[in-house]
Amino acid sequence: MFRRRSDSKTPDSGTDATAAAQDGAGSASGAEKNQPTAKGRPTPKRTEAEKARKERVRPPLNRREAMRKERERIKAQRARSRQAMASGDERYFLQRDQGPERKFLRDFIDARRGVGEFFLPIILAVLFLNFVPIPQIQLLSMTVWLVVMLMLFVDMTVLGIRVKREFRKRFPDDQRRGHTFYALMRAMQIRRLRLPKPTVKPGDLV
Repeated sequence: MFRRRSDSKTPDSGTDATAAAQDGAGSASGAEKNQPTAKGRPTPKRTEAEKARKERVRPPLNRREAMRKERERIKAQRARSRQAMASGDERYFLQRDQGPERKFLRDFIDARRGVGEFFLPIILAVLFLNFVPIPQIQLLSMTVWLVVMLMLFVDMTVLGIRVKREFRKRFPDDQRRGHTFYALMRAMQIRRLRLPKPTVKPGDLV
């Protein structure tokens, strides 16, 4: 009697095991379907990501590297300032060229013709003539040299007096130094090579 009962339960236990196996297989396949697809590369660990970030912002390892980066920064800044001076964008001018005082000095110089802006071409011509093996031409070049130097001295002296007088009228409260020197150095440059670029024409009122 006990044997029959045990035999009668055997099919049920087999059925239960099969169903459990099928359920397990189904759940496994479902889990595989719900699992997100791989990115194609392993996700970096937090420590690795932190290390990479530090590598990007780490300071220079030695003095040579620090000097190299500083030179690159200065070079980029100068290039940006030069482009701004050529385009007239005062936001990126060098500090020496900023301010309404310096703009007035530039316009005051650019609105006139002077000996200084022709000084460099004349000197180059005189030096070239000195290499000509003809005494008369060499004597002529020395004469031109002396005349130009005298004219330049007189022109720069008069210009310096005018710059001081006009500047004091426009900016009586400004006590900084170097404005006259700034104006005279600009007057010594060829007009086309002046930076910042001139914004007035010769003869304009400033």
